[in-house]
Amino acid sequence: MHPAKSVILFTTASGAGYGLIVVAALFDAMGLLPRSPLVTALTLGPALALIVVGLLASTFHLGHPERAWRALSQWRSSWLSREGVLAVWTFLPIGGWGLLRLTQAETGSALESALAALAALSALATLYCTAMIYASLKAVPMWATGWTPAGYLLLGPASGAVLFHAVAHGLGFADERIGSTVSTLLLAALIAKLGYWRRAAKAAPVSTAASATGLGGPDVEAVNLLEAPHTESNYLMREMGFRIARKHAGRLRRIALVWTFVFPMLAVWLAGYAEGWGQTALVALSLVTAAVGLAAERYLFFAEAKHVQSLYYGEAAV
Repeated sequence: MHPAKSVILFTTASGAGYGLIVVAALFDAMGLLPRSPLVTALTLGPALALIVVGLLASTFHLGHPERAWRALSQWRSSWLSREGVLAVWTFLPIGGWGLLRLTQAETGSALESALAALAALSALATLYCTAMIYASLKAVPMWATGWTPAGYLLLGPASGAVLFHAVAHGLGFADERIGSTVSTLLLAALIAKLGYWRRAAKAAPVSTAASATGLGGPDVEAVNLLEAPHTESNYLMREMGFRIARKHAGRLRRIALVWTFVFPMLAVWLAGYAEGWGQTALVALSLVTAAVGLAAERYLFFAEAKHVQSLYYGEAAV
């Protein structure tokens, strides 16, 4: 599948934003989120900004972005519509939670805790709907697996935790438990990503050229493409038949694994023992490496996936 830049930006930015909401609510429940207005603004503010940027980016690849609102009406049958509805809804508990933190006294209330929990659950539900947009597509066998929502539900909070860790260090409320949570989420996300790739490597083809054309049989050794349906590239070939060289895929997988998971975990761990500028540099390194790695991981998520339609353009099996 063609890895559109807008979709890569959407899934990385909104995933980090929703993930930041989830971990902020978690750390708030653990008593690790100070009630300072500055802390609230620099925690929930970036989360909302990332969510908005991601949602806006999701409309860039549409032929008619002005009609995007119509997708909200199909929530009974469409995961895309459910995602849109939940994305809009999630602004309400996040806004209420932030407003109470900014206006209430030094101690929180039951309503504030309830709104924080609702914001986290709504963020997770939105991430799940985003994942199911792809996991529900049986025509793309690589996506049609439980590892797809598992990856989204873990990568979002993991990337959000890396960002929260940076905010905590910048505002002086860093805690060992925050670092441990970041490492745990990154490790869980790494396991989910490895499981996704392992399943893709071992899964038997869902369709072949023979099954797609109905030409297979006991007396047929193989069905191969004799001539392409088109003499030049078209929309279907560009969007559904995108191909990435094996050497590039291998290199990008290594970048995704090392930069998304290994480097941030090491940087977060070492930052717990460093001081001064060394600590600041390590925290910044965790942010930069995670961002680069996530971009590579998202690119691969789309570039490696094959639509069954590619069988009619030269693929032997999908």
